[in-house]
Amino acid sequence: MSLDAVRDRTVPPKHTGLRHLVAATGYSLAGLRCLLGEPAFRHELAFGALVFAALAYGGASLAAWLVQGILLLALVAVEALNTAIERIVDRLSPDWSPFARNAKDLGSLAVGCLILANVLMVILALAG
Repeated sequence: MSLDAVRDRTVPPKHTGLRHLVAATGYSLAGLRCLLGEPAFRHELAFGALVFAALAYGGASLAAWLVQGILLLALVAVEALNTAIERIVDRLSPDWSPFARNAKDLGSLAVGCLILANVLMVILALAG
């Protein structure tokens, strides 16, 4: 058997239409399960609960709730990307290296910026 034939058998089939939507949903849920194993993400979930409690306590507008929800979803997305970067870097550079440190620091910066945006939004919503 040729190497190409072996490769062809290891590639999962491509789905289209409704099957693609179902498969993509499954992949997203698998990513969420993976992310739930990360302590940083669990801290961000707790942060989100506190943020929404503060908005409720402060009587924030519907617009503030919607913007805050979007910011928290963006935080989840960036945390997922940061976690993916960290795992790839750990695989490519298992020992300490400037490359690994810089890649992880940049991912952390992205998460930190979105946390700050969330905090600023809460302050804005509660001050107004």
